[in-house]
Amino acid sequence: MSHTYRYPRPALTVDIVVFGLDAEDLQVLLIERDGKPFRGQWALPGGFVDVGESPDDAARRELEEETGLSEIFLEQLYTFGNPGRDPREHVVTIAHYALVNLNEHDVKASSDARNAAWFSINDLPKLAFDHSEILKVALDRLRAKVRYQPIGFELLPKKFTLRQLQHLYELILDRELDKRNFRKKVLATEIVKETNQFEKDVAHRAARLYRFDQRKYDRMTKQGFNFEV
Repeated sequence: MSHTYRYPRPALTVDIVVFGLDAEDLQVLLIERDGKPFRGQWALPGGFVDVGESPDDAARRELEEETGLSEIFLEQLYTFGNPGRDPREHVVTIAHYALVNLNEHDVKASSDARNAAWFSINDLPKLAFDHSEILKVALDRLRAKVRYQPIGFELLPKKFTLRQLQHLYELILDRELDKRNFRKKVLATEIVKETNQFEKDVAHRAARLYRFDQRKYDRMTKQGFNFEV
């Protein structure tokens, strides 16, 4: 026998903060809304959770539908439920954040998104809804989490230089790091292993390429580690 819930209840959505990394800055992926409210404004990818669908599945579905991204690192962030956050009705959103290697994933707007584009975290347009607040919480979480889990490595190519790795940490933490101290701490974690390959087609002296030790990476992602730099 089915049960009918007789009390009003809020709608449920998901929103996803997608971070990427280029040579200059930390990037965030935004979509240009094609529907009301806030038509024509930039916003985080996301949408309504279907009946019988988990929030994580909804986040992955909406991300693929609106941007073409799939099979990427995705994790729940926080729940935002201010009754006035959506002008349509009381909508609770479960925010997620994702990490993407820009060289390995292309974005393509579809579904109810006019456009999808990367923006520097330091040069963002005005965002719809409360998405500026969601983005701030996601950035704070990323800055905190890279200190105890190696999740930031998801932003790098499979083979990278230690200079690229330091650049990643400097952009996320928004400060310069001492080169010698950083490399000493990174190598001590044993997460990265050197290869016999070097950079190609660079103007400066070619640096050695490193890769992740996947087993060590998986273990430390679960157990955590202290990486104060």
